[in-house]
Amino acid sequence: MVVFSYSKLNLLAFVSFVLFIFIGLTVQTEFVKIVDQGVIHTIQLLEAPAWTSIMKFLSFIGSGSMVALLSVPITLFLLFAWKSRRETIVFLTAVIGSALLNIGLKLLFHRERPSLHAIIVEAGYSFPSGHSMSAFTFYGIVTYLCWRHIPLEQARIWLLAFSSIMIASIGISRIYLGVHYPSDVVGAYLISLVWLIVVIQCARYFTRVKAS
Repeated sequence: MVVFSYSKLNLLAFVSFVLFIFIGLTVQTEFVKIVDQGVIHTIQLLEAPAWTSIMKFLSFIGSGSMVALLSVPITLFLLFAWKSRRETIVFLTAVIGSALLNIGLKLLFHRERPSLHAIIVEAGYSFPSGHSMSAFTFYGIVTYLCWRHIPLEQARIWLLAFSSIMIASIGISRIYLGVHYPSDVVGAYLISLVWLIVVIQCARYFTRVKAS
């Protein structure tokens, strides 16, 4: 994202937001329900003790409590190692704002969790997936902040690949465990992308104003 212009990022945010609203308004339609159930069934065909253990671990990593725990050393590192108050504020705003946004959206859409085979049981509403939002925002903002501090192109690629794999894996784990529909995960990714772009654009704007 750091190589995108302001206008391209704004366009990406707009398109992602429109797609999120579209999914949010159509999650109760028969077509989306059929697609969701088909994807859930396909993923759960892989069910096995070893896969279940892996998926539970991935789900745990993507939980709000784990993201909060991981955020503590990162915040301290930004403050005292990089000595960057700006990047600390950007990081905390992204992570905390994402969690609050997820709470509000779940209350807004009121979607019940899947009633199909559930390997674990969780309370609360389903859309958008909180774990998927946390993962996307956390790994996304860490990648963004680290990008300009990493001079080697290969290291940047590894960072981007690792973050992408973690985000995708955590989302899939929620579908595998039967606590979220695929549309919950996709919706979470879309709105998290919008939120990340908003945070990044605001940070860029205030940096530019301060420098002028």
